[in-house]
Amino acid sequence: MTTRDAVDAVASDIRDHHITVDGTGLFNVRRHIELLCQLTARMAGDAEYQLAPNITDLPPATALSVSAGHLGQAIAHYTQALAPLLTLATGRRDTLQHKLDAFGHHNSLRVHLQSAGLALTAARTALEIQQPLPTTSTPAPAPRQDSTVRRRA
Repeated sequence: MTTRDAVDAVASDIRDHHITVDGTGLFNVRRHIELLCQLTARMAGDAEYQLAPNITDLPPATALSVSAGHLGQAIAHYTQALAPLLTLATGRRDTLQHKLDAFGHHNSLRVHLQSAGLALTAARTALEIQQPLPTTSTPAPAPRQDSTVRRRA
């Protein structure tokens, strides 16, 4: 599986396993974090090997590194989503104050999950950027000297 295919597979898995405000949502967030960590480790390793000679089937090391950075941001947002999700999934909802507090937790959860999705999209986009092929240029010819001009000694 190519690096781009791996990112697409993780993104598809994340889309297919929604985050709900219950025990299943907690399991899915933990699962998403694990998948993202494994993918980030793979990209970091691929970037390291890309720096070695004779590795031509990988995206450029720079693209891999940038993409791994975006995946790190996605991991951070999923981790930050754990606190409000845990509060919503396990908290009491019998008082008015708890119900009012739930609005803030829902908003925080939504913001972090949305930001994680944007970071994952940015990781995929970083892999699509085509690096310009190195051009072989011929050295510029040396300037010709006029034979009528004498050099001073």
